[in-house]
Amino acid sequence: MQVAILIIHVMIALALVALILLQQGKGADAGASFGGGASQTVFGSRGSGSFLAKLTGVLAAAFFATSLALAYFASQAGEAPEQGIPDAELIEQRNAAPTLDDGPQNTDNAAPALGDGQEQ
Repeated sequence: MQVAILIIHVMIALALVALILLQQGKGADAGASFGGGASQTVFGSRGSGSFLAKLTGVLAAAFFATSLALAYFASQAGEAPEQGIPDAELIEQRNAAPTLDDGPQNTDNAAPALGDGQEQ
């Protein structure tokens, strides 16, 4: 579920960037009133401002919703390490417990250590 929301979140972010770059600034409307050719657009004589602004608002709301959903999932993942990382007390008990390697070592067959005057 979290991966699907993350994919949707990234797609909305890319769409927002594209929509914001497509929109014209406030000064571009002055040229249309003097016959600048902007009145012959696909979106009509009023221009694309209202359509793109509404679509940007809807995508921005969806972006905030997916951001909140991802933050919720991240907070839930950090709260309960039930099956993941063991507690510190459990780690201490494991470290204190004797293992099979901690038994007495048989040193009868060990080679003598080389001293100052000994040679092989």
